[in-house]
Amino acid sequence: MAGETNILKLIKGMTPVLNPGEYVFSTVKNINEIDRKETLFEFKEKEGTTVVLEKSKAEKLNLEFEYVAAWITLTVHSSLEAVGLTAAFSKTLADCEISCNVIAGYYHDHIFVDKKDSKKALNALIGLSNNKNIK
Repeated sequence: MAGETNILKLIKGMTPVLNPGEYVFSTVKNINEIDRKETLFEFKEKEGTTVVLEKSKAEKLNLEFEYVAAWITLTVHSSLEAVGLTAAFSKTLADCEISCNVIAGYYHDHIFVDKKDSKKALNALIGLSNNKNIK
């Protein structure tokens, strides 16, 4: 099933959900050093493999991290070919002085924000989705 590409439908239907927990970004030189069932996301870079996982799991694995994040999922099924959704929500968050790290899955966009900004970010995204001035 193809995802939505219409930017207005995407914004109005994004229905952001704050997932419970704390998440971190770390890196490993050899991905086989850890149990891959522990990771939510992996991305191979020339310097090492970036992994995103629950903070408690990273601590048990003795992985280093600097940034503790909250994880917000936009529940609308967005197409990987959709234009403008990332720009719209990242601008909204930037206007609130909230940094975001975005991972696009096949079905949904996943936004990681500083844990201390989680409720503010969720409210900003809900406000964007409910904005009657979006046409």
